[in-house]
Amino acid sequence: MAIIINLDVVMAQRKKGLTELAGEVDITLANLSILKNNKAKAVRLSTLDAICKALNCQPGDILQYVDDEELTKGGAKNE
Repeated sequence: MAIIINLDVVMAQRKKGLTELAGEVDITLANLSILKNNKAKAVRLSTLDAICKALNCQPGDILQYVDDEELTKGGAKNE
């Protein structure tokens, strides 16, 4: 099982930078960067809520489930 975080894609679509979003969400640049680069092991629902409000999106726009087999076949981002 793998959950892919597509925060970088949604941020680009909304033309919102890391510093701007971090300020709106009240999260450190380092922690937001971990999320943006798909390195996070967990995310608080309150953080996800704040990100969705700031980007005017749904959690499903940011989070994507990909089966492990698809990851090994190159079917999704594998970072």
